[in-house]
Amino acid sequence: MSDQNPYQTLGVTTESSFEEIQTARNRLSQAQGEDRQAVDRIEAAYDAIIMDRLKLRQEGKIKVPDGIRFPKPPVTPAPVATGNPSPSLGWLQNYLDTPGQGDILWPAVVFGVGAGLTLLAQSSADQILSLVLTFALVANVYFLTRKEKRFGRSLLISFLGLVLGVGIGTVFVNLSGVPLGNGGLSAPQVVNIVTLILFWLSSSFLR
Repeated sequence: MSDQNPYQTLGVTTESSFEEIQTARNRLSQAQGEDRQAVDRIEAAYDAIIMDRLKLRQEGKIKVPDGIRFPKPPVTPAPVATGNPSPSLGWLQNYLDTPGQGDILWPAVVFGVGAGLTLLAQSSADQILSLVLTFALVANVYFLTRKEKRFGRSLLISFLGLVLGVGIGTVFVNLSGVPLGNGGLSAPQVVNIVTLILFWLSSSFLR
């Protein structure tokens, strides 16, 4: 296994840690810039090494740290009926993610804390609610950027989540008659809760 080309391509060895392998992959990809073929060779080498580590893990020889995504094994595509494929499906698949346990739990904890602070805040404490929403926006950008290292797209998705959350929360307030009065939630609290839920969904299931 030590003489396999994938390890030589990334400049690592079979003794290298997952962090070292990922660092080598990222460094080489950035160095290649716009050379798509070179980047594809680097990604193929990385996938081959990770699949090799997956085999070792299944044999109980190594332990894989959280956050490592194994590439999906190639599958033979099933025959499809002739017709015009929907272009929207490919666009949607570029944004959908199959999250691991950590990708769901950590955002749930962070946004859950934000929801708790929102519920505990005074209904008139607009400054506290705004700070919670700002922190949640930054956290959402971080969680999304951690997956694909695409800050611009993460920022766009997060702002869209913020706009949708405020819009949906406002509509809900108008339809339900919130604030409920006498200890009920205020309109800003409802908007915060709805936005935090959308942030959790986007950070967990989008990329």
